[in-house]
Amino acid sequence: MPSLIRFFVVIGVLAGLAYGAMLALVTFVEPQQREMTQGVPAQKLTGK
Repeated sequence: MPSLIRFFVVIGVLAGLAYGAMLALVTFVEPQQREMTQGVPAQKLTGK
């Protein structure tokens, strides 16, 4: 039984680290906004 508790503790610590890393990314990283253009082939406009 102690090995099961140790397993759950390790999994909990790893999950907490992953959650903390995601929270840090959301808080400190700002995405760069830029204009995006994409060409559309003429065949798609005519529907043929």
